[in-house]
Amino acid sequence: MARTVAQKLIAEHLVEGSMEPGSEIGLTVDQTLTQDATGTMVMLELEAMGLDRIRTELSVQYVDHNLLQTDEKNPDDHLFLQSAAQRFGLWYSKPGNGVSHPVHQAHFGRPGATLIGSDSHTCAAGALGMLAIGVGGLEVAMAMAGQPLYVSMPQVWGVELTGELPDWVSAKDVVLEMLRRHGVKGGVGRVIEYHGPGLAQLTAMDRHVIANMGAELGATASVFPADVAVRDYLEAVGRGDDFTQIVADDGASYDETEHIDLSTLEPLIAKPSSPGNVVPVAEVEDEDVTQVVVGSSANPGLRDFAVVAEILDGQQSHTGVSVDINPTSREVLADLIAGGWLTSLVGSGARIHQSGCMGCIGMGQAPASGRNSLRTMPRNFPGRSGTEEDAVWLCSPETAAAAALTGRITDPRTLTDSHDLTYPRPTMPERYSTIADMLLAPLPQDEAEQVELVKGPNISSLPQFEPIEDRVEVPTLLVMGDDVSTDEIMPAGSQVLPFRSNIPKIADFSFVRVDETYPERAKGGEGHVVVAGENYGQGSSREHAVIAPRYLGLVAVIAKSFARIHWQNLANFGVLPLEFDDPSDHDSISIDDVVVLDGVHDALRSGRNLTATIGGREVALHHRLSDRQVDMVLAGGRIPLTAQAL
Repeated sequence: MARTVAQKLIAEHLVEGSMEPGSEIGLTVDQTLTQDATGTMVMLELEAMGLDRIRTELSVQYVDHNLLQTDEKNPDDHLFLQSAAQRFGLWYSKPGNGVSHPVHQAHFGRPGATLIGSDSHTCAAGALGMLAIGVGGLEVAMAMAGQPLYVSMPQVWGVELTGELPDWVSAKDVVLEMLRRHGVKGGVGRVIEYHGPGLAQLTAMDRHVIANMGAELGATASVFPADVAVRDYLEAVGRGDDFTQIVADDGASYDETEHIDLSTLEPLIAKPSSPGNVVPVAEVEDEDVTQVVVGSSANPGLRDFAVVAEILDGQQSHTGVSVDINPTSREVLADLIAGGWLTSLVGSGARIHQSGCMGCIGMGQAPASGRNSLRTMPRNFPGRSGTEEDAVWLCSPETAAAAALTGRITDPRTLTDSHDLTYPRPTMPERYSTIADMLLAPLPQDEAEQVELVKGPNISSLPQFEPIEDRVEVPTLLVMGDDVSTDEIMPAGSQVLPFRSNIPKIADFSFVRVDETYPERAKGGEGHVVVAGENYGQGSSREHAVIAPRYLGLVAVIAKSFARIHWQNLANFGVLPLEFDDPSDHDSISIDDVVVLDGVHDALRSGRNLTATIGGREVALHHRLSDRQVDMVLAGGRIPLTAQAL
């Protein structure tokens, strides 16, 4: 049977279920990654399970999000994460080493492997011919304990690329074109597999840009073949022996098909405040800009910084623009120095920041209120930047550099005439810099067993939650619309993220971007539900967006539809995710309407349909939980269910 790359990867790791789209399957997991904004919970989950040592091929704990040390909380968590990595047998990437996704690709990614991570942009590793999936932290913890990853078998969406990218257009514009066509829900239930002759022009790091923002399309994963471009990349990072060719078989077919002629693309930009709000740059020219930020996992390659440096070389950035450069790794920074590009950036007036996620997660570099900020980042959800009244636009490095020069949104193609610039095509080194000392290898098991977890005063234990009652009678505390993101459910940023290992404290920030009264109203009750529209829980994989409201008494979420990772996280922690049979019923529900569910246990065990009384009227609901997930919800979550089996 002829198979696509994605089908090969799934088939080679399939341990439960069948490859029928929509059915639940179990996959073996080769590698995992965690980062510090989500990893603290994962390590607490490993402790709660009593794990002795991880059972994956390798797992890596990165510190890339919470790098600001404005008080003791972040440094304390870093010590905890390092001790946990030593105790459980993980690699540890020290603070300032770089963003997890490009560092993992450079040091550990290999064609043919499965990778899951408690970061939604883990899918970037699909650039190497890996099956890489962002999941909740508990999924990662279970994989480390040797359990399969359970997901719904996705459709395989083949996107054929032909032609060549024009000058001033780059890989970011390719994925923005996908978002322009399909929005933030277009990839739900799908693996996107890119193929075709247009791939020959795209390097492995170009592919990383496209695969990374598959998360913004809602896709389970994005996959590229492991071909000559991947071989060249692995040789350039000193790991040529890890290359294995993986390409689609002749005659392989896709469940869905699409075609993009690269030669027809133009510079694109996502307007505030959604990655799916994409228009041509030429349509929004002349909007004033006060900040440009270059970096993040969405444009992490040396080329992405070098092209900005060559556009700005010998010129001062506009006096009204703050230009911020976040090198994505120390290795990129070293190569920027060696190539002379850092000198050009510094000379242009750009500010150079440490290697990490930084402004992408709202950890510094917050823009002025109501002023436009152009960023080469993957997300622009409201308030994510750290400024509540933000106006963040997502664009390519070329478009960012053009704004840095002109002080306004500018089609970079016009720089050829206005600034007498030829489109730069930076020459990459044959061998990239390698800095391995910032990666600490796992300890031998006999030494690891002697390590004590270092817990500062801000680190609390994982809360224990009671199973759902057979009869639920609770109020509706929130009624929300479509596309509510996890940034709105549980904000990130420098004010909130330091409490990521302290659930009682971080719970005080739950839903404050939706309704600042929610935490206090939730604390005063005996449980509650929230109601939402389509694609509820899009964005980050952070399971705090479930655990914190659950701590405050959240029993169930009733929505028109759910984003994949958040839906899984709800079940993992015993919160019942229900969907309307008739989506129009959403509009009839008001805050404080009482929701009554009778015979919950039997209803969940016997089928997928439930009837609720909401505000005195009957509303038909259903769920998409597998039998395994039903058992989790009825046990109060996956951890207590696992404990029952031990």
